[in-house]
Amino acid sequence: MGTWVVNIPAIEERVGISHATLGALLVLLGLGAFIGMQVAGRLTDRLGARIVVPATGALCSAGLVLPGLSREPWTLAGALLVFGFCNGCLDVSMNAHAVHVEKAYGRPVMSAFHATFSVGGVLAAVVGAATASAGLNPAAGMAAIGALGIVTALVSARALLPPALTAADTDAVEEAGRAPAARRRSTGGRIWLLAALALMVMLCEGAANDWSALHLEDILGASASTAAFAYGTFAATMTVGRLLADRLVTRFGSMAILRYGAAAAAVGITIVALSPWMWTAFAGWALFGLGLSGCVPQLFSAAGHADPSAAGANVSRVAGLGYVGMLAGPAVIGWLTHLVALNHAFVLLTLLCAITAVAAGVLRTGSERPRETAASSN
Repeated sequence: MGTWVVNIPAIEERVGISHATLGALLVLLGLGAFIGMQVAGRLTDRLGARIVVPATGALCSAGLVLPGLSREPWTLAGALLVFGFCNGCLDVSMNAHAVHVEKAYGRPVMSAFHATFSVGGVLAAVVGAATASAGLNPAAGMAAIGALGIVTALVSARALLPPALTAADTDAVEEAGRAPAARRRSTGGRIWLLAALALMVMLCEGAANDWSALHLEDILGASASTAAFAYGTFAATMTVGRLLADRLVTRFGSMAILRYGAAAAAVGITIVALSPWMWTAFAGWALFGLGLSGCVPQLFSAAGHADPSAAGANVSRVAGLGYVGMLAGPAVIGWLTHLVALNHAFVLLTLLCAITAVAAGVLRTGSERPRETAASSN
């Protein structure tokens, strides 16, 4: 994904489209990802991650070269739809597998997995800058990364967990089958509540991705080079937070991470909205990223642990709705700027973070299982 992002300007120029047209085409990337998430959820539950993760990883890597080869708007549209579909399949299947790894590992590890996604984005930026300065054709660079991705997906297949359920999972499935219908409906309702929280949190992330630099430039008068550090600050603290979150979950529980993380994010974005000083705004973006860092992994983990027999389907619901929020965030903030100033539009993000903090009690059930397992083993 990072390799695609860093090559967007070159591809846009070669295809000869405007920013507005590119924005419309990016909707197809999101649409493909959403469809892929729904397909991969049930497929992972049926076939197992050992089959679905390598297959979708190889397909996603192969699909990466398609946008690089596109020379017409309609071919780019098809390429983004296919690439988005493959990426959505991989996203859900690997998160569903991560839930089972976390269960077998005996302590929370989901946030660390999400941290490596952020690290991948940083590496993509470095490689993209190097290939661009060397004058390498985008398709060649994307093909090279795609080939590396295919090899990685296939080599890692043997190390993935087998599709057979563990004894603990089997007991959980049998218990779920004997549970009354009201209890199963309650689990379904809880999954959709987790999905709604994921939508709110990822809407905040999406808004930060697209509006953080513009905020410093348009509202506080920073230069373009200085303003770029706003997103860099947000991304850096989010990565650091995800590297630390698992240990904090082990000690304090996932509910505390979601509640106090969302509360800290609410404070951070409020500072951004109200601050007239550049360096205070940087501090606000840093706190915003740090607070949000552990929220999404806890929601994904809780969805997967709610019903081991349907981990893929449940993760697909939470990830799918969360992805809608990620795509909608920039658009919602952009619409609000027609009514109020950009910094005042960020008050919506404060509200969403506050709602998430209040609703964090949804993680009290089920999601604490890995932490409790680790505690009992100690």
